[in-house]
This record gives sequence, C-alpha cells and structure tokens, in this order.
Amino acid sequence: MKKRKVNIAVTGLNATDNPGPGVPVIRALHDSKYFDVRIIGLSYESLEPGIYMHDLIDKTYQIPYPSAGKESLLARLEYINSKENIDVLIPNFDAELFTFMRIEDTLKSMGIHTFLPTVEQFEARQKINLSIFGKKHGIKVPLSKPIYHINEIYKLTDDFTYPVVVKGKFYDAYIAYNAEQVKTYFNKITYKWGVPVLVQQFVYGTEYNVTALGDGKGKTIGAVPMRKQFITDKGKAWAGITIDDKKLLDMTHKLIKNTKWRGGMELEMMKTQENEFYLIEINPRIPAWVYLAVGAGQNHPEAMTKLALGIEVNPFKKYTVGKLFIRYSYDMIVDLNEFEKISTYGEL
Repeated sequence: MKKRKVNIAVTGLNATDNPGPGVPVIRALHDSKYFDVRIIGLSYESLEPGIYMHDLIDKTYQIPYPSAGKESLLARLEYINSKENIDVLIPNFDAELFTFMRIEDTLKSMGIHTFLPTVEQFEARQKINLSIFGKKHGIKVPLSKPIYHINEIYKLTDDFTYPVVVKGKFYDAYIAYNAEQVKTYFNKITYKWGVPVLVQQFVYGTEYNVTALGDGKGKTIGAVPMRKQFITDKGKAWAGITIDDKKLLDMTHKLIKNTKWRGGMELEMMKTQENEFYLIEINPRIPAWVYLAVGAGQNHPEAMTKLALGIEVNPFKKYTVGKLFIRYSYDMIVDLNEFEKISTYGEL
C-alpha cells in the first residue's frame, strides 16, 4: 500500500531526565505503516535534544511560550505553516495544551488538524479537581488539598499524616516527610508554576501507568498498561513492562466511555498491597513512554493522526504482554553553528 504523505508538527522535543513525549511520538510516526511523514519540530528552548536529531526531524522552528498569549503563538504558526503546510499538529506538554485548545478552530481554518481534549475534559481532571473527578467516576483518589499560602502548611496535620506528596499545578512532585520539607517544596514549586500547590496523601504501593486514546465519542481506540520497573528521583519511569490487568483496563475503558475523552491520556495509578488502585493523576496527552505501546503492537500516535484527519480508526484489540522499555542517555555531538542558528533565527 502506498503511504499517504503528511506534514506533522510536534512539540515536546526535550529528552532529559524528565523527558517530553515529542521524540517517542516522532519515532512512532516514523514507524507508521499508513503515513509517510515529514516532521516539523516545534521547540521552546535551543537545547532541546530533539532539535538536533536530524534522522527524526526534518525542520525545527522555535515557538513562543504559552505565557506569551495565543496571538503570539498564532502569528508564529501562521508563518511556519506558510513554509511547511502543516497537516496535523500534536502538542505534548500539559502547560501548552490549554492555549492550543483555545485556537483549535483557528488552526483548522488554516488547514492544521489537531485531536485534543475539550476544555471541559481538561479542567475536570486538573489536579485540584481530581477528588471530585474520582467521586464522579467511582475511582479512588488519595486525599488532596490545594494550598495557596505558606501559612496553610502547619495546619495540614489536621487532615494528613506524613509523608505527603507536594505537586505543582502542571509539573513537579516531591515527597515531604515534615512541614519544613513541605515549605521548601512549596517555595520551589510556586517560583516555577505559581499557586495553587497541591498536597496529596502519599499512598504506599506499586506504580502503574496506562497510555490510552479516546475517540471523543466514548470509544477506547487503544489502551496499554505498564508497571514501572525503575523510577528516577523525579518520579519518572526509566524502565517499565507491559502487563495484563483486567481491572486496570476496565477502569480505563469505563473512564473514556463516561467522559467521552478525546485524544491521548495517561493514567497514573498506585496499587496497594490490598490490590486496590488509587488514581494519582491524569495527564491529558500522550505520555513520554508511549513507544512501549508501539513496541507492544498499538501505535497510538499513528491512530491519533488518523483521528485528527477524519480517517476511520478501528480500536486495537490486543497488545503484547511482557514487553519492556529501558531508557538510556546518549551523547549527541552538535556543531556550534546549528545551536547558533536555532538561537538566532529560530529555525534549523
């Protein structure tokens, strides 16, 4: 079968110890049996490693941070689109998604297709709303509380027992064993992400994640669960293995059906010794470990691209259990003039 040529723009090109999903999403798209892809990287920083992976990315453009506002982003994307004729755009950072959702219709009028959650879906699973979300959908969620001022920290023992997890509204999570540690992490997080900071009761158990894709009408296109085998000091999976857990899959299918979830999602779960699952958080996009799903037989980025373009997609029926991913560090050698070009001109 002759592959269909498409130009796909992808964000999330960082590949550090807290990697973005961009590079694995791009690898998955190159593995597509349906599409012949030209990849346009969209970067925020000049040192995002994906910029310099020329075997994966054909051209990279810098774009403004979400804080610059949707007008700045649209102006930049209009310029990029005039050069590249983007067919599909896949944003991969939580912090940028809201802006992209707000301009989704404008992008479509430019010929750029996306497949994102709705604003309502995005807001419902926010960390500060997760307890309400869990009660609504019959899923256990650890006790959580948003705090806005440092004085609230010393009252936490009225509701919580240590340790607790201290989380930013977009990223970062730290385990705190006393009030002074909560104070340290509160200051660190608010400096980067502002308030509120979420305090969540720590749950002892084994960490599980699910990468899933919903069609926006209640159907699960794909779902692959994995158990974390190695975790970094930032709490990120550095190794994981696909598992067969009917309870976890049923929970995912039910959640997508009830919410009519549109696009990619990642469920972060904790399984206790009593075999009970607690929902720690929902990430409203494809996770950085998605290439494990591809290796197990479900190419979610390819399926999402089809959905964005209005192509009929049949749900994946199975995946291979016992597939393992292991992340590793790799030193790229880059000419200084490439760094200068992306830094100076915003293109490479």
